[in-house]
Amino acid sequence: MRQFVVTGMSCAACSARVEKAVSKVLGVTSCSVSLLTNSMGVEGEALDKDIIEAVENAGYGASLKTKSKKENVNNDEELLKDRETPVLKRRLIISILLLIPLMYVSMGHMMWNFPLPHFFDNNYVGIGIFEMLITILIMVINQKFFINGFKSLINRAPNMDALVALGSSASFIWSTYILFKMTKVTATGNNEMAHELMMQFYFESAAMILTLITVGKLLEAKSKGRTTDALKSLMKLAPKTAKVIIDGEEKEILIDEVKKGDVFVVRPGESIPVDGVVVEGDSAVNESALTGESIPIDKKVGDKVSAATINESGFIKCVAERVGEDTTLSKIIQMVSDAAATKAPIAKVADKVSGIFVPTVIIISVVTFIIWMIVGAGVSFSLTRAVAVLVISCPCALGLATPVAIMVGSGVGAKNGILFKTAESLEETGKVKAVVLDKTGTITEGKPKVTDIVVANNIDEKTLLAYAYSLEIKSEHPLAKAIIKKSEEENIKPFDVENFKILPGNGLVANIGKDEIIGGSYKYIKTFAKVDKDIEDSIYKLSEEGKTPLVFVKRNELLGVIFVADTLKPDSKDAIEELKNLGMHVIMLTGDSEKTAHAIGKVAGVDEVVAEVLPDGKDKKIIDIQNKFGKVLMVGDGINDAPALTRADIGIAIGAGTDVAIDAADVVLVKSRLIDVPAAIRLSKKTLTNIHQNLFWAFFYNVIGIPLAAGAYIHSFGLELNPMFAAAAMSLSSFFVVTNALRLNLFDIYKNDNIKNKDNINNKDNMKKETVMGDEKKLEKNIKVEGMMCEHCENRVKKALLKIDGVIDADVSHKNGLAKVTLSKEIEDNMLKDAIEKEEYKVLSVE
Repeated sequence: MRQFVVTGMSCAACSARVEKAVSKVLGVTSCSVSLLTNSMGVEGEALDKDIIEAVENAGYGASLKTKSKKENVNNDEELLKDRETPVLKRRLIISILLLIPLMYVSMGHMMWNFPLPHFFDNNYVGIGIFEMLITILIMVINQKFFINGFKSLINRAPNMDALVALGSSASFIWSTYILFKMTKVTATGNNEMAHELMMQFYFESAAMILTLITVGKLLEAKSKGRTTDALKSLMKLAPKTAKVIIDGEEKEILIDEVKKGDVFVVRPGESIPVDGVVVEGDSAVNESALTGESIPIDKKVGDKVSAATINESGFIKCVAERVGEDTTLSKIIQMVSDAAATKAPIAKVADKVSGIFVPTVIIISVVTFIIWMIVGAGVSFSLTRAVAVLVISCPCALGLATPVAIMVGSGVGAKNGILFKTAESLEETGKVKAVVLDKTGTITEGKPKVTDIVVANNIDEKTLLAYAYSLEIKSEHPLAKAIIKKSEEENIKPFDVENFKILPGNGLVANIGKDEIIGGSYKYIKTFAKVDKDIEDSIYKLSEEGKTPLVFVKRNELLGVIFVADTLKPDSKDAIEELKNLGMHVIMLTGDSEKTAHAIGKVAGVDEVVAEVLPDGKDKKIIDIQNKFGKVLMVGDGINDAPALTRADIGIAIGAGTDVAIDAADVVLVKSRLIDVPAAIRLSKKTLTNIHQNLFWAFFYNVIGIPLAAGAYIHSFGLELNPMFAAAAMSLSSFFVVTNALRLNLFDIYKNDNIKNKDNINNKDNMKKETVMGDEKKLEKNIKVEGMMCEHCENRVKKALLKIDGVIDADVSHKNGLAKVTLSKEIEDNMLKDAIEKEEYKVLSVE
């Protein structure tokens, strides 16, 4: 995606106009414009100059986002600087200083008889000229509204500035007309008529409208600046220089000049400049900037280091592996930036409305004026209503409703190591109904460990490990690494071996002294060696738990068995439980054997296990799951997961996984923690709720405000709206929307009770009463429950049912008084009934 800077936009109608113009350029396949960051993301083969020309023809400015190597400054960071607030602040201060004497004369004197200099006694024309001159000064100070507004009208793409400019201009022109009329009646000596005409001045309205809108713009600019804080803080982490070894000497160079393969040094307290590999020294590195983990990670020769992390202790020398835009930090910044530049599907609704909103408001304003004139209300009253309609309508609130929430939501995710690549992925993640998890590296560590050791013939564990270590140290098999690591932890010394051979599919064999030592699978070893009944029972029992037995013999006599297993990640069980509490149906998808997969699945607590699936069959299984449940989220980390990640509605890649998996995914978990999956779903749901709130407020405000301004409620309720109050209300509407979005910063994405299963997301109404998946038969029972009043009641009933052995899922709704229970085996109705009634709810029937 190419990104451009767009200047001159002031509201959603502007962004819609730019988007429409660029989309028409030949070769552009997609275009999204962000009013929040004044940026535009374009995909396709169109030339940059053609895109820029289209934006300029639409009445705006555009330039390609670049990086300035000379200044070593990321242009994105420069663009995100809040330049609007200081300018608006100066405009507002001067406007207020001028507005005070204007309001003193126009309202203070006229309404409350505040004293004026004797020069103005009965000098109504003089008062009018004073008001006009002050108003002109305020209009000049806020001339941007008029320049942008009338330019947008000329380009037939009216925006919010056009509404403000028209409203203020109408008030000023009418007041100027009244002033000239006043000079005529004054010339005839009719001071009473002149005094009456002075009551029709709207100079203060013309000035007040501009000032109040500037207040709103200032509040909006300050709030918008805060929405990009997460992105700006990430950019500030980027180191500016690196100490590189050149011709045997250490030289400090700009970060842009570092090349792949350069050797750089990092001393204690210094920031690591680029991604690399340690080639000399060891240290503890604080990676909290990228992962959020405060505990420093020990680094030694061969370990990888990332840009923007801090070397806390020893001196290290590293070779540059990823530089420039390829570093982990740069990719994170790019992902967050792209998410802000793209549009969520829900934003298209607001865009369509915003595109026709301003022209519609202008038409309503004209119609309002005509209707009031027809009913004989007079020019002054009719004009007041028309101006109020122009200044109360707020397309900005509509335009900001979605992008500010997306930006803040993406920022909250980034701060917690959850990177949404697009706005669409942030919106859609919370809509999934089933979660598919890869096993190795996702639910499990992906690094086999020794879990149990069973010895025979009075041999101690260390002796058995020594024999096993001596064989396995020469093997490259993943299970061998588990024994090697265990032996090294126990400080075991290997024996010298001779005649080492690999027995393909069976095991290993070698000579230690005069003795032949063989290690291999139980299936192979039992063909020539006797295994005691007790050890055989242990092999069967532990194998059922998903542990792989490695049997060792000496001269065909059993030495013992070492069990190796891929262990669960520390947070896997909790993460899966949280996903189920969120209403997700959790499925483990793996290529492992049925026995191992079901053993891991049982411990992890997943709803279903689909095992023995080849890599090319994973995406087909995703389609089957989509047909059964609807939208599916897939979590994986390997190359073989890439097709399934792409096929799923939302693909989540574990950050420690392969680049292929990360590229194929919609969301990346930097910390490689499964607990971040339910956190991502919670954040998505909360962000979508926030967008709905913003859109509701924006639509509700305009639906109520425009008729009020037009005078629709005058005869029914006696309500009418002064243009000045309309301008104040309009300013506050945008501020309210942005402030509401900023509340997302306070949301705790790891708190279990933040999202309640209000909509019974995991809807199994369309599932058959009996289903078979992974050859595991499942039954369903429907329980009618009386007494449930809210979501809290649902959770109590659900938790009570899930505690029963054999209940793998419960879908509970207080609205229809029903609990649908999925079982892995037959359970007596009374057990289900008792569990619910212990929570003080009444069971009416179990079917």
